Amino acid sequence: MYFGVFDPTFIILIPAIIFALYAQAKVKNAYRKYSGIENRRRITGRQAARMILDSNGLQHVSIEMVAGTLTDHYDPSKDIMRLSSQVYNGTSIASVSIAAHESGHAIQDGTSYGFLKFRNAIAPVVSLVSTVSWPLMLIGLLIIWQGNRATGNFIFDLGIIFFAAVVLFHTVTLPVELNASKRAIKQLVDLNIVDDQEARGSKKVLSAAAMTYVAALATSIANLIRILMIRGRD
Repeated sequence: MYFGVFDPTFIILIPAIIFALYAQAKVKNAYRKYSGIENRRRITGRQAARMILDSNGLQHVSIEMVAGTLTDHYDPSKDIMRLSSQVYNGTSIASVSIAAHESGHAIQDGTSYGFLKFRNAIAPVVSLVSTVSWPLMLIGLLIIWQGNRATGNFIFDLGIIFFAAVVLFHTVTLPVELNASKRAIKQLVDLNIVDDQEARGSKKVLSAAAMTYVAALATSIANLIRILMIRGRD
């Protein structure tokens, strides 16, 4: 078991890396395009989010502006939605679409959506183990190279288990994000925030964003397969 300088297993990652780059480009292009197109009612992202939240009995969820670009997120621990300034104040199709997506997460939280509850439950643990999975595997390899295969393999396998938890997190995250986008489109249309033509633009923005989560899952799975192949050399 070893990491060669020109390890042939690296080829497994290439398709996932290419897809991840494509997904990032797709998001940037969709965001740039629909950030330049105003929704017909000139509703801001904050107003759209407030309309969606209130119509779903989530008046207690507050909305704050946060610095950065595409830093929008819903914090279930504090019942706060944080929107970037471009989304918070923006009246573009992209702005209301992103705000609606984050509102979708708030609705999931309010309705105890199973996948979201599970993701939130494992998130703290995954955050911890994800930082130590690769160091553990490298330490395991170093110990093996020094001749202690039993201890080295144990530590390496522990790293694999921790990395598998990361793959699980990405697996659970995907349906959470897809469901939030589905809820977002429905809310945008039902509340007449966007018309049918604008809804097509919203779908493109959110579909592009969803691809990044697919890419993250694909990359993590490819990495896990590569690690298992390396482990199998032992």
